[in-house]
This record gives sequence, structure tokens and C-alpha cells, in this order.
Amino acid sequence: MMFYLKVLSVVFVLLAVCFLVVNFFSGKNMENQNLIITSLVFNNNESIPAKYTCDGENVNPPLKISGISDKAKSLVLIVEDPDVPKFLREDGMWNHWIKFNIPVSGSEFIIKEGIEPIGISGIGTSGYLNYHGPCPPDREHRYFLKIYSLDTMLNLPEGSTKEEIENAMSGHILQKGELIGLYNRNK
Repeated sequence: MMFYLKVLSVVFVLLAVCFLVVNFFSGKNMENQNLIITSLVFNNNESIPAKYTCDGENVNPPLKISGISDKAKSLVLIVEDPDVPKFLREDGMWNHWIKFNIPVSGSEFIIKEGIEPIGISGIGTSGYLNYHGPCPPDREHRYFLKIYSLDTMLNLPEGSTKEEIENAMSGHILQKGELIGLYNRNK
């Protein structure tokens, strides 16, 4: 019986060490604080004004990113809609705006209304390189505005896909933040 207790103790210690090693290396680049992304025109989980959609001027809303690490070399912005009907997109995801290699200097970055930030444009689902606002065909959709700070600039060309950008970001993410906007054309 003592032999089994010793074996179990050794197994428990090895599992604990493995857990600590995996957690250390999987989050090795993550900073302690998340990025904060806000907008002057809508709050988290609230409606995006029609001006910033296909029913309005279809211009990007103003955004403020704060809490940027002093180790950050660039930002990546991805705006996506996970509520797309399967008949439009089998994977159920529509990418509205992808911007990477946004240069940073300081702990804050402002994206002005209707003005693309400096950086490189990825290609959205509609084939656009610039902002393409919400335009849900059926009901209220959620729009996730995701921001990442990276410890590098990405070596990718304009028109890269979201998947290519996410693969290149792997291991370089310092921080992330998210703002969710809602839009329903039928209201």
C-alpha cells in the first residue's frame, strides 16, 4: 500500500509541474492588463448607430485604444460578425475590417471617425480592404471589435486574410481587448 501512495505522490507532483510549465509557456508573452477599446458613439453590448452601417454613411466609428504596453510594436484590429446565416457563409463568420501593423507610440491610440488608421489592410469577407460596416440580412447581429498589441510588426502583404494574420500573430500577442456592438436593420 505504501508503494502505491509513493507512486501516486510522484505522479501528482509530475502533473503539477507539467501544468505549471504549460501555463507558463502558453501565456509567456501576455501582459498583466488587457487593452481597453471604447467608442464615443456606442458602449459595449449596445447598438451601433446607423451612420456606421450599410444603412448610413458606412464609415468607421471613432475608437480609442488605451492601456497599450510600452513593449508593443504594433496593433491589430479585427472586426467580425459571428451571427451570419449559414446560407451566406458556411463558417458563420463575416470579417468587416482587418487592419494590422498599426504603429504605436505611447499607451493610447485614437482611430478617428471615417479615417482608416495607418497600417496595412487585410481583406474582409466582402473583398474590401477598408472598413465595411454592419449590414445584417436577418436580425440583430453582434459585431466584435477585437484589438491586439504585438511585440513585433507582421511580415505580411496588404490583402492578407484574417487566418494568415492570426497565424502570424501567434506567439507575439502581448495584450488583447474587445468591444461588442449590436445592429439590427429591422428595428
